[in-house]
Amino acid sequence: MNRTPQEVFADHGTRLGTGDLDLVSRNYAEDAVLLTPEGTLTGREGVRRGIGKLLADLPGADWQLNPAFAGDVLFLQWTAATDTHEVTDGVDTFVFCDGLISAQTVRYTLTPRTA
Repeated sequence: MNRTPQEVFADHGTRLGTGDLDLVSRNYAEDAVLLTPEGTLTGREGVRRGIGKLLADLPGADWQLNPAFAGDVLFLQWTAATDTHEVTDGVDTFVFCDGLISAQTVRYTLTPRTA
């Protein structure tokens, strides 16, 4: 299946909304690489762990996304906020190959919210 990066990204958002990390990881190549603030994770199992950690850090978050595509690369600036924490400098870079995500770099700083 050869999908455009825009199609993969739209599907990715829908799958993230389900909270089913196995379903989410199907948008990634078998040998995908996920670079996170905690380190490098590989393969679909690594992707599941990395995304699961991010979602666990921000349960029920209000996400604001600003995607910009450049060919087979997506630069995604984002913020997220919960009652107790926020991310103000989230940046993801996705690399797409053959209708799947082959690499993703995640950078963010999680800070406690002040009243």
